[in-house]
Amino acid sequence: MSKRFQGGFTLIELIIVIIILAILAATALPRFANLQVQARVAKLNGAMGAMKGASALAHAACLATVPQCTATLEMEGVNVTMIHAYPTANAGGIVTAAGINAGPTSEDGYNTELGGPAAGAVLRLMVMGNDPVNCSFTYTAPVAANRSPTFGPLVTSGC
Repeated sequence: MSKRFQGGFTLIELIIVIIILAILAATALPRFANLQVQARVAKLNGAMGAMKGASALAHAACLATVPQCTATLEMEGVNVTMIHAYPTANAGGIVTAAGINAGPTSEDGYNTELGGPAAGAVLRLMVMGNDPVNCSFTYTAPVAANRSPTFGPLVTSGC
């Protein structure tokens, strides 16, 4: 009589494989979550760079026009509202000049709050996600002629 040997895994072997997979998953998950935070911070940096570039470009274009622009400046076929030769701190100003699509339903994932057309107005641009207010920066329109706008520091604690 010949004995038949059945091949397969024992219960102990299966449990050890499951434990190893669980350990690997536990180490990979935080790294994946951190990638989302890094992506939001990079998106915020990109928006700030776009706004800084748009502000400088709008200012240069305003100074180059004759007569010098006052209330609006046409950039890429779109009117940008201006204050003291720089874009205003609202959707019609710096947001339009930078080409950023912002709003509560924006597909780009940006939203704004505060802001306005007056000198010294402060606009907050936020990246939607965990805590938008704490994943943002501010743009302050120039307070007087011959003054430049200011950009607040990046707030990334809520990205």
